Amino acid sequence: MQDLSTLLLWLYNLTSFCIRIGMLCYVPLKHEPPTAVAWLLAINIWPWGGLILYSLFGSTGLPRERLRRRQTLLSELGNALHDIRVKVLREVNDPVLRDQQKRISYMAYKMVDMSPVAGNKMELLADFEEYLDRLCQDIDEAERYVYLLYYIFSYDKMTKKLFNSLECAARRGVECRILVDSVGAKEFLRQHTYLLRSSGVKIAEALPLRFLRRTSFTARYDIRNHRKIAIIDGKVAYTGSHNIIEPSYNRKAGGREWHDLSVRLTGPVVIQLLAVCYEDWYVETHEDVPLDKMLYFLPRLNKEGNAIVQTVPSGPSMQLQNYQRLLVLALLNAERRVTITTPYFIPDSETMRAIETARIMDVEVRLIVPERADKLIVGSVARAYFSPLLEMGVKIYQYKGDILHAKTVTVDDDLAFLGTSNFDIRSFALDFEVDLIFYSQEEINCILGAQEAYMARSKLLHPNEWEKRPALERVVYGITKLFSPLF
Repeated sequence: MQDLSTLLLWLYNLTSFCIRIGMLCYVPLKHEPPTAVAWLLAINIWPWGGLILYSLFGSTGLPRERLRRRQTLLSELGNALHDIRVKVLREVNDPVLRDQQKRISYMAYKMVDMSPVAGNKMELLADFEEYLDRLCQDIDEAERYVYLLYYIFSYDKMTKKLFNSLECAARRGVECRILVDSVGAKEFLRQHTYLLRSSGVKIAEALPLRFLRRTSFTARYDIRNHRKIAIIDGKVAYTGSHNIIEPSYNRKAGGREWHDLSVRLTGPVVIQLLAVCYEDWYVETHEDVPLDKMLYFLPRLNKEGNAIVQTVPSGPSMQLQNYQRLLVLALLNAERRVTITTPYFIPDSETMRAIETARIMDVEVRLIVPERADKLIVGSVARAYFSPLLEMGVKIYQYKGDILHAKTVTVDDDLAFLGTSNFDIRSFALDFEVDLIFYSQEEINCILGAQEAYMARSKLLHPNEWEKRPALERVVYGITKLFSPLF
């Protein structure tokens, strides 16, 4: 027995050494230096455990099957999607932007093939009940189709009326399609799809999970479709941070409520969001929705308002980290003030350097985050960045009480970002997201006003107070920061 134990220990040590050497040669070729260092440290501490975790969560890319299907979509449709997103809209308007805005808009266009469009109307929606009521009202008035794409989709006392509206719409002949994330909406997919399918609503699962690691379509468990979009008849669109679930998220954080921010849009930008929904539906189901039908039922691209908006989808199927690149450029171009609201703050090194550069140029940077995050580890990782931020002179506001879940960035009163992306590595590199850039002053002021309201409910963190925290707490934050690229 002792000889067997000695042999097993010898084999473990030998294989552990081989894992360390092999991964030392492999990991740096696949990741940026901070991420590679974090993975190699984890593997060095526990070779077998680190290897298993890396096999599950190390890849940031998508399997060939999903990428092949996306390319098939683009090749089968030829220039149709491009015509919807760009040419059709340019026939209606070609908005005039200021010089700083032109750089951002051109970079976004080069990455996502969508230009800024004018003639839109934006309504900012913060209260979930109001958001749900407006969405239900639009569905009740739908004549042709309703497309919903959400990360979390739940049946509860508050969302029951949305289910009723969808059921009624489907029964009167409106084509209703719902695409939900496999993880975020797992309870709905397991227990409540029958409520809608029985009336003819089509439901599809995004990035489905299977035993152990993957299907031919899913690279890893934590690459998710985090988008939230609703399209009604090509006339109305919703997007932002609201999921379809009551505000306490089933008491996920001890009863604290999530405070979100979304927009209701009418006008030509709806076409861009429709194209994002269409591509996601096709890639997941391979079910074609005839584009001629979609275009036929689109309204004549009438001017609904004065909002100039640009849609920016992002995700691991794209060549670049679109949202992260735009944030870095916006930070480097900022002249006076940048304000960020996010529930999760885990920036990569490039974004941290951009914040530091902005501060060197005397740009005021304000960060608004929840006082207590809903996820302990993620909250600890975020706090690990507070010390360097405070040393730079960044003002950190901690939103008191509830969970601040709004995702916004404003720059110099000239730009505003609002959408589904958090200010973290996951949203930059792993999840499918969609964000809007606003270039018109009235809409920028509305988002600025929401940010000011959040700051009024927040506590400004003072550097001296932060440095007085217990030594053990500082050590914990330091360790989590070291592994932050893995989150």
